[in-house]
Amino acid sequence: MTMSANRFVAYLRRAVVCLLLSVLCWSSIATLPAIAAIQVRLFDLSYHECPPEIGEGSVTPGGTTLKANCYLITGKAENKSSKTVVDADVFGRIYDANGNPVLQNRTRVGAIDVIPPGISDFEIRISVPYDQPTPLQLEQFKASGFTAKVRG
Repeated sequence: MTMSANRFVAYLRRAVVCLLLSVLCWSSIATLPAIAAIQVRLFDLSYHECPPEIGEGSVTPGGTTLKANCYLITGKAENKSSKTVVDADVFGRIYDANGNPVLQNRTRVGAIDVIPPGISDFEIRISVPYDQPTPLQLEQFKASGFTAKVRG
């Protein structure tokens, strides 16, 4: 074989090895389990004042201490997947009796540690500034979580 033929064969071997390694890498990535957020429907929402032992609290925006009322939001969570959802973030809008938002500039209300498949009860504690009038309006509540812990 000539010198140029030897170079061509060496180049071809390197190309085949690179192609095989590339296919191997991509196939191993494709077989990893997908981690996607699971949506959970929240319904039958209500709220009530916290019991005295957990109801003491204050709201401290920017370091200023303000009096606050403590409420527990309760309801049902429907997990339609066949897997348990963990660390589910709960989102929703909460308004006071005048239609003013209770949680300024945010819709994340809290979290639910574990939501088994099917329908289950949940409870979330919130603090509401003392001067916001009741009744509260709970709107657009939903939860989203994963089948395994994502955070440390």
